[in-house]
Amino acid sequence: MLLVVAQNRASAPAATAPQSAATSAESPQKSEFQKIEDAWSTAINLRDQYGLELVLSPLFVDVSAGGDITTATSIGPTDYPRGQNPHLDQRVVAVRTLGDIAVANGTYVLHHKGRIRRVDEKGVFTHVFEKTHGGWVCINSQRTKLPEDSGGKHKKPSNDETPFHIPFIGKGDKGSQ
Repeated sequence: MLLVVAQNRASAPAATAPQSAATSAESPQKSEFQKIEDAWSTAINLRDQYGLELVLSPLFVDVSAGGDITTATSIGPTDYPRGQNPHLDQRVVAVRTLGDIAVANGTYVLHHKGRIRRVDEKGVFTHVFEKTHGGWVCINSQRTKLPEDSGGKHKKPSNDETPFHIPFIGKGDKGSQ
């Protein structure tokens, strides 16, 4: 006796396409790169040159929010005078890996003493990492300072799943239909 069972394709559950870890905002690499960013922040906060050298490549180039360009040989936690006590917090929002290169995007807050008062510089960053000797080191950093809150108009919170907004691209023109 031969028994044949056929399955109706229409009744089968729809297969969902797996999301690529290379473009996912919640990729497995996100926590790995958050640890690297935390080590970077800790090295700055504790003025630990050795700790900084563990996360930055000798080829490292940094473009600050103010437009200053520094290299691995000229950057260090001692860039701030002792009285300023910088404190850096970095949060990874998304990571994309492309072989031995990874791009991490995120937000940062740099607390430091300004000329007159304490300053909380808020901004976004793009860090480019290279995998070398089994670990990741940053080869390029670009920071963009966000405009300070004026205290007047408040932006309503977004419920979007995408963490970044690119002006003129996205939801389309709401007025045309």
